[in-house]
Amino acid sequence: MKTFLKALSAATCGGAVAMALSVSTAHAEEWPTDDVRLVVPYAPGGTTDVLSRRVADLLQDEIDANVIVENRPGAGSTVATGRLARGGRDADHTILMASPGHTIGAAIYPNLAYDPVEDFVFIQNMIDIPNVMVVPADSPYNSVLEFVEAAKEQNMTFSHSGVGSSIHMSGELFKTLTQTNMTAVPFAGSGAALPALLGGDVDVSFENMPTVFSHIQSGDLKALAVTSAERSEYLPEVPTLKEIGEHNLDQFVTTAWFGLIAHESFPEEATETMQEALNKVMEREEFLSFVEQLGAEPGTVAGDEFKAFIADEVARWDKVAAEAGIRQE
Repeated sequence: MKTFLKALSAATCGGAVAMALSVSTAHAEEWPTDDVRLVVPYAPGGTTDVLSRRVADLLQDEIDANVIVENRPGAGSTVATGRLARGGRDADHTILMASPGHTIGAAIYPNLAYDPVEDFVFIQNMIDIPNVMVVPADSPYNSVLEFVEAAKEQNMTFSHSGVGSSIHMSGELFKTLTQTNMTAVPFAGSGAALPALLGGDVDVSFENMPTVFSHIQSGDLKALAVTSAERSEYLPEVPTLKEIGEHNLDQFVTTAWFGLIAHESFPEEATETMQEALNKVMEREEFLSFVEQLGAEPGTVAGDEFKAFIADEVARWDKVAAEAGIRQE
């Protein structure tokens, strides 16, 4: 009888362990168990917002859960990012669409309450958009080298969409590398900056591709170079700053990137589920046609590679912010 009871006890314990493992495995496979929130750290209507809504629509089909977009603008994306960094009970179902503001903000505001690299999980870079060095149609400069030589002799103005934007920092990087005389002229967004550029009120801009592409096609603006590592398939005749090379421009490679991040406590199974789902999203025609409309390229880095990219960007923009004198201590 004792032998029977011992066997029964062992079987019961074994069954309990097996059931616990089964429940644990099922729980891991069940993520998400609630709606997923996709935070946009900017106001509605911009590229980050439009991209986020397109991704949310496609992503919820792949993870079989609602993906709710929430806009939380403020201080160049640092308000929403700081809130994400604090975590909280819903951290395992919250993601954020980060952009260059994530790394540039850390450079401009070095006393942030969070670490832009170590306090987050980097899930997937979604798209990269090159900036374009453009001048008005009647500008006397038809090449980057002509512009640089002139800017060494006289002061030039460049417009941008706000302090800390990728457009602003691209201009500052160009100024630093080429050692030219350039003054930044800020506007309240690209919509306000564009008329000044078209009208010749400023000499040059390093605008995002979607903002200026149609004006380049119409001849209202001249594209002197793109800022990406390779030529854009949408402007194949326009060289990259890197290939021009002279005046330290071989060091100039930057894009407006957009990618999904989460709090450092984001579950590993959630990251894996998200990455698998996003890979499917990025293969869908609806996503690819949207990317083409933006003049963008699908992102290529995820996980640790994405994190390493972010660390490099923080270091690069920190140096540029210090040399440009725009760091807010």
